[in-house]
Amino acid sequence: MGQYPFRRLQAELAKLIESMPPDSRLPSEPELARQLGVSRATLREAMRTFEGQGLIRRRQGVGTFVVGKIPVIETGLEVLESIETLAQRIGLPVHMGALQVTEVTADGAAAQGLDVPPGTPLTRIERVIFTENVPIALLVDTLPVEVLKKADLEAGFTGSVLDLLMHRGGSELVQSRTEIRAIGATSEVARALQIQRDDVLLHFAAKLYAKTGKVVDFSYSYFLPGYFRFHVVRKVG
Repeated sequence: MGQYPFRRLQAELAKLIESMPPDSRLPSEPELARQLGVSRATLREAMRTFEGQGLIRRRQGVGTFVVGKIPVIETGLEVLESIETLAQRIGLPVHMGALQVTEVTADGAAAQGLDVPPGTPLTRIERVIFTENVPIALLVDTLPVEVLKKADLEAGFTGSVLDLLMHRGGSELVQSRTEIRAIGATSEVARALQIQRDDVLLHFAAKLYAKTGKVVDFSYSYFLPGYFRFHVVRKVG
């Protein structure tokens, strides 16, 4: 399919999505591909644009649903803030899904991320952040147990390790170094976010530093692009 037909396909899909009320289900991929006269692979490629914008949402084994207009969490990257803080600023209700806290020992990646010897006791915190009933982010933090123990999360934890560390004090946090890239969702991440494998996500790999220069938190964050918009303000050099 050439560039013009592909653009026409996107225009037809946009018209279809706009004509349907929120929470309604689109025709199945085989049926929709047949209606539009394209292959399922081409249709899937075109639909990813709308999924990235947050206009449709694929639920594995269920179907593809129209989301409608959604609130977007927009922020600059110059200051590190939690999703809760950003969402509260625009009046968007968010909440934490099932919390998984495990005690592990540092393997290669975690040991390198935290700059600790392999085998160091760590606390691993994994949770999904929802707005209403839609998962929009998967957050995974790994910290030395001397910084945060499993017992520290048993009461009152709402999802943000950053807010917890700042509220508790003890370690003066000074900066975060973050690597940002677009990735395809793995099977595990896709299940957690109720999307399809290889769907595009924004991926942040971050190290949170204390004033002493020590890494106190090594985290992976996976964001659905349609619900987040990040920007950077830079001076002209």
